[in-house]
Amino acid sequence: MTASRPPASSDPRRPVSPAGGPAASPDADPPVSPGARPRPDAEDAAASPEDRTWLERARRLGRAGWGQVQPNPMVGCVLVKDGRVVGEGHHARYGGPHAEVLALETAGEAARGATAYVSLEPCAHHGKTPPCTRALLQAGVRRVVYGAADPGAESGGGGAALAAAGVDVVGPVWSEEEARAENPEFFHRLRHGTPWVALKLAMTLDARISAGPGLRTRITGPEAEREVHRLRSGFGAVVVGSGTARADDPRLTVREAPPGRVPPRRMVLDPEALLAPDAALLREGGAHAGPVDVFVAPDADGARVRRLRDAGAQVHPVPRSPEGLELGVVLETCSALGVGSLLCEGGQALAASFLRERRAHRLYLFVAPRTLGGEGLPAFTTDAGALDWRAARPAAPPELFGPDALLVYDLDGD
Repeated sequence: MTASRPPASSDPRRPVSPAGGPAASPDADPPVSPGARPRPDAEDAAASPEDRTWLERARRLGRAGWGQVQPNPMVGCVLVKDGRVVGEGHHARYGGPHAEVLALETAGEAARGATAYVSLEPCAHHGKTPPCTRALLQAGVRRVVYGAADPGAESGGGGAALAAAGVDVVGPVWSEEEARAENPEFFHRLRHGTPWVALKLAMTLDARISAGPGLRTRITGPEAEREVHRLRSGFGAVVVGSGTARADDPRLTVREAPPGRVPPRRMVLDPEALLAPDAALLREGGAHAGPVDVFVAPDADGARVRRLRDAGAQVHPVPRSPEGLELGVVLETCSALGVGSLLCEGGQALAASFLRERRAHRLYLFVAPRTLGGEGLPAFTTDAGALDWRAARPAAPPELFGPDALLVYDLDGD
């Protein structure tokens, strides 16, 4: 088949068809940061513009695994021979074949002598599947170009293993920041062992998230809502504060997008246990609805706590903090529950706490072309000016969903 080149934009939030316009090529290969695994081919480490074009296609293929492969990383692979694609694939489900294996299957004998472009360094260990390095060698692949180094103690080192076996290897091509932006939960978990946290806010042009305190206000349109549901499908849990839970009565499920492999847990930080037992998220059941977790203060009213448990919630006492509850303990509890990533959907007070304590790693800002004026509730509390935004960097180009714009920022180096 004739290969088409991917668009130049790099968006780690959503899968995009590999077809598109020509990709832009950076002027120089990004340097390897101190502490990174050295490139296996020190004599010829630079990736060509053509290499980067195919690697971008692999990246975009990998994003089709959003919500289906976690806690594994999203990975795509493209096999190219004589300037044409002979095979491609992506890691489509947790525990299933890796991207390289699927690409080799589609290529068949045409893989011999081809170049494999892989968004993540091929694994070199036998986990749920055999090592991809072995499959590439057995297929006779001549050259491997990979975007991100695999940081795993067991799975990493595939590039060096391939080079030792005589394969021409180029990688990692991407900077550490670019690699983390593509699979942030995977990299964060390996480094810290705690949940990766993203904060989502829908706001107006004058940075208001509702018409006033406690008022349910529709900010963005249906296109943006569908994207929010798609984002939810890739997280281990979705969390809101008690004020948002009472004002909006959300279900926190994935309904407007294909469901993920495991429905996200639904969490409320509710120090006083004020969530109504007949709240929508407690009424919503079925295979698409994850468990409900309510975090309360140790001295919350016992009768209200019992009513929440009787309604089906798992209640977790957490020490108080000046702003509500100790977020560090909340995240520790999330880890114990097996949650690797957390999407915070507000409201104002909870968002401010995550930002102030530097516990939010990514910010999704949906901006609607409307204003609410001075009576509206600000997206950021009055002390937001004291927050240090210097570390914020764009994680993806701005994108439109109907009339609404989505801006994505990564907030730290993790």
